[in-house]
Amino acid sequence: MRRRLLPFVLSLAVVAADQLTKCWVVATIPENTVGYSFLGGFLRIIHVRNDAVAFSLGSSLDVPVKIVMFIVLPLLLVAFLSWLIVSQKHDGQFTRAQLWCLAGVVGGGAGNLIDRLLRSLRVVDWISVRMYGLFGMEYFPTWNIADASVVCSVLLLLILLFFSRKRFLNE
Repeated sequence: MRRRLLPFVLSLAVVAADQLTKCWVVATIPENTVGYSFLGGFLRIIHVRNDAVAFSLGSSLDVPVKIVMFIVLPLLLVAFLSWLIVSQKHDGQFTRAQLWCLAGVVGGGAGNLIDRLLRSLRVVDWISVRMYGLFGMEYFPTWNIADASVVCSVLLLLILLFFSRKRFLNE
């Protein structure tokens, strides 16, 4: 059982890093301002709040819809992924690396869920990277550690699934 729970170390680390950095940003940088700028403005530490999901999608939705879309559904997804990680029913279907990727998604999802539950449906975003007009954006939409964990974990999981599928088809 301990081996099944081990990937949750990553989940807990992501939640801890995410929440600690958000608390620091909230305590030290006024909302909607840039606190720090590095590398000639390429990287900025900024305090903004997002009441939607990626790229502010869904910001105009009514509050009851936001509760379902941004709290209930993600909570169900985090619970389902957690179940996949610990379930004996799926033994042999996932590699350890794939389970750790799922744990990274769980940690990121939980980090943003905590914000939505404790910060009036608003997630603290604070990392801003300059795009220099690429794709028509001066700056990439602001993000946080939880967002990075979800994106990186999903990308790595897709790569792992692609290569395991390819290996499976060649055998």
